[in-house]
Amino acid sequence: MNITEILLVLAAAIGVTAVMSYVVLRFARRFELAPKVRERDVHKTPTPRLGGVAMFLGLLAAFAVAAGQSQYSDLFWGDTKIWALLGACLLIAVIGVLDDLLDLDWMIKLGTQLLAAGILAWNGVQIVSIPLGDTLVVGSPTLNFVLTVFLMTLVMNAVNFVDGLDGLVAGVAIIASATFFIYTLVLGAQMGSVPSVRFASLIALVLVGVCIGFLPFNWHRAKMFMGDTGALLVGLLMATSTVSVTGELNPAALDIKLVIASYIPIILPVAVLALPLADFSLAVLRRLLAGTSPFEADRRHLHHRMLDRGHSPVQAVLVFYLGTAVLSAAALLVFVYPGPVVPILVIVLGGLLTLVVTLFPVAKVRAAWSERKSVNLTERVTPVNTNGEAPDHEGAPIERTSE
Repeated sequence: MNITEILLVLAAAIGVTAVMSYVVLRFARRFELAPKVRERDVHKTPTPRLGGVAMFLGLLAAFAVAAGQSQYSDLFWGDTKIWALLGACLLIAVIGVLDDLLDLDWMIKLGTQLLAAGILAWNGVQIVSIPLGDTLVVGSPTLNFVLTVFLMTLVMNAVNFVDGLDGLVAGVAIIASATFFIYTLVLGAQMGSVPSVRFASLIALVLVGVCIGFLPFNWHRAKMFMGDTGALLVGLLMATSTVSVTGELNPAALDIKLVIASYIPIILPVAVLALPLADFSLAVLRRLLAGTSPFEADRRHLHHRMLDRGHSPVQAVLVFYLGTAVLSAAALLVFVYPGPVVPILVIVLGGLLTLVVTLFPVAKVRAAWSERKSVNLTERVTPVNTNGEAPDHEGAPIERTSE
């Protein structure tokens, strides 16, 4: 592991994404490319949705830098996976931009997502095995291909569905991908130089960088949204990195005493994607029960429900960050910490904290505190007569004063 090379790739992703975000924002404003506000939107003024273009350009720049680094160069010249990934990202970027500008039919978008996932699966980015204890369950080539395409498309749509608040997807992706990057470094230290692990590590690193570069433009109140282009790219990259490790890693090769640790290739991806997948599942179920298309947008996502409970947009986003961090940290600790006690404590205590801040928005807590303080002040005040003595009759009016 070369720290300097890692920092160079990260810096390229952050720097180019930030610069191109500014350029794309100016371009979108110059040509008035901000779409009208929809009924389900949280923002009130037209805002450009082309941030995904800047993220894609930052991705290209980071990969270009990585191609010249010794620890990543063989991924570009010794295999087709990374070129398949770039081709899939280009396909998603094109259809994403068209959708952000023209609002395409959902079937066109879904078909493109399936094609992009198929390109990756065809070039070897597949779940070829599922670890169960110290053994691997291997399916047929057709089953592996179909399963990979389905899971990648699922993750892309799950991430896209969550993209409803300023900074939500970018921040969640930073937390989840940074956790996964650390996981790949630990795997590399244990197993040596495994191409699939380094491939996943590079994707996670680049994704962290482009999201960091874009987040200042997307934080509340957002100057620009990542749109379908950015959200689908984030989902595709997260899916590719996790599938690359999950499908090709043999738990029996790991030096781990805990049996549960052999499930980390499954646990960690599920953990870091738990909130997007939960929101996606609930949305699809809700729409099917209502007799509508599962891809028909509405205003009943988890983040919308949090706003309805009284959370501000920033508070709702921070709650999602907290939940993602708790799940990611707990899953990672199972792998790197000797014993289950600490991971269990993290998931229990962190889960309780997340539940508390979800159920009790700051605005409601502040209002309840103010009301209680007012009641206490009222109870402490005793009205007096003109002679300075407290009245002895009942029913005397109580005046509210301040200290």
